[in-house]
This record gives sequence, structure tokens and C-alpha cells, in this order.
Amino acid sequence: MPKYQDIYPSEPLIQSLDLVRPLAADLLTLEYFEAEPASMPINKYEQHHIILNLKDKPHRVENWRNGEHRDFIYHKNEIIVTPAGVESGWQWHVQSKCIIITLEPIKFEKFAQTELGILLSERQLKDLPQFLDEDITQSGIQLLEALKCQLGSQIMFESFARIFLTKLILKYGLQAEEYEFSKSFTAKQYKQVLDYIALNYGNNILLEDMAAKASLSPSHFSRLFKQTIGQSPYQFLMAYRIEQAKKMLDNPNKLMADIAFTCGFSDQAHFSRVFKKIEGLTPKQYRKK
Repeated sequence: MPKYQDIYPSEPLIQSLDLVRPLAADLLTLEYFEAEPASMPINKYEQHHIILNLKDKPHRVENWRNGEHRDFIYHKNEIIVTPAGVESGWQWHVQSKCIIITLEPIKFEKFAQTELGILLSERQLKDLPQFLDEDITQSGIQLLEALKCQLGSQIMFESFARIFLTKLILKYGLQAEEYEFSKSFTAKQYKQVLDYIALNYGNNILLEDMAAKASLSPSHFSRLFKQTIGQSPYQFLMAYRIEQAKKMLDNPNKLMADIAFTCGFSDQAHFSRVFKKIEGLTPKQYRKK
């Protein structure tokens, strides 16, 4: 499938990929456009896209969406959420002024699970062709302003990105229903396990400890956890520790050995092996990047 950025008929005035560090780029990408009247052909995309309209004057837009043609007036602070896999094409008749947020489904799912303790359904987001939401739009504007700010923009962008994603998931995320869990492993049990990991990831966590939080035997818990989450409890724990380590690596003054110890690894060598297995590069390479 093509990428949205490859199809868009003009270059963005501002884009986050040019300005932010890898950890922030993992959360989302932002592009700001003021594009002359044009069109985009109908396509499906592997990413989620959220369009935030900043133009003061209402204007005409056409959207072809899963076989349906919509000819509508687009107002300021209205958002459009197009989940991955939804067929969509566009034509706008005046100069646009909008923010486009792009989300990678795998990373979006990871954020929902590890940061919010929420399991999303396979679709992840509601399909919203047009909806007034000043709060989400203002969160997007905060992201844009952070990119424009020279001093502290990296930290600001990452913080605002987490706020934006949290609001988006709580408002428009499609959470996995109870029936999507095993009858013996519920969303409540998953949240209890995640809360335990969040508080104790720096300590030696055993399978038995996690199973006890779910009130299950270790073998039963391990089987149900993998069926539901798609990872073994050990794999999930290691991935969680690496996510925390990535945040710490942004501080150039923090020693690798200290990060390894803080995140629950037995030594720096173990930390480096696990980090490279999950991220594809060593902690040192990640920090330089």
C-alpha cells in the first residue's frame, strides 16, 4: 500500500520527522499543510490518519470513502479520522490549512497497552468522516507549536504527543470487548498485571508474581496471556522494560549501567542483548540516533 505522504500533491510546510528525536517519532508524525486546491486518488493506507481543520472560513471538500461519495462543508475544528485499511480519496476546492497526524497501528497499539492499560480491537479507531472536536484540534495545535519552538521543542512535542494519543484513544479508540478475551482472562485481570509491572519493572518479576495478580496458576496464566495479548508474559515484560529504557536513553548524562539496573536487567550486557533483539540496534546506537 502507498503512504499518505507519497500521494499528497504538495509538500508540508512543517513536518515532525525533520525535527524530533526517535522516541517522539515512534508516537506519531505530524505534517502541516497549506495546500492549493487539488485532489488525491482513492487509496487504502496501512496507517491511521487524523486530519484537523485549522481554516477559519468553512469550505467545500469532497471525500470518497469505502465507495460512498460525500460532498460537504468543512468547518474549523472539525476532525476526520480515517483508520488504516479504509478506502479514501479527496478533493478540496480552496486552499487548505490543516494538520495531518499519521499513526502506525503497531506502535499505536503498544502505546494503548503499555501507557494506558487498554487493549484495542483489531480496527483500533472509529471511522469518523467528519466530527467537531475543538479539544483534539487544540491538542494538535499544541504539537505544531512545539515544533515551531526552538527551546525545549523535543520534550514539549513528546509530552503533547502523549496527551494527544491519550485523548484520541479515550474518545475514539475501539476497545476490545470482554468477549474478545478468554472467559478465564478478563480486561480487569490484564490491567492488574500491567499495573503490577508498571510499579515493579525494575525489580525481579517472576511468572508466579504476574500470575498471582490475575489469580491464575502460572501455566494457565502464561497460556491465556499469550492467547490474548499475542506475547508471552516474559516477552511483554522485556518489551515494557525496553520502552522505559528508551525514555532514559534520551538523557545523555545517564549511564548505561544505571539504566540497565533501573529497568530490571541483571547487567549491562543482558540489557544490550535484549535491547538489540527488540529494537534492532544497541542502546548506544539508539542514543546516537
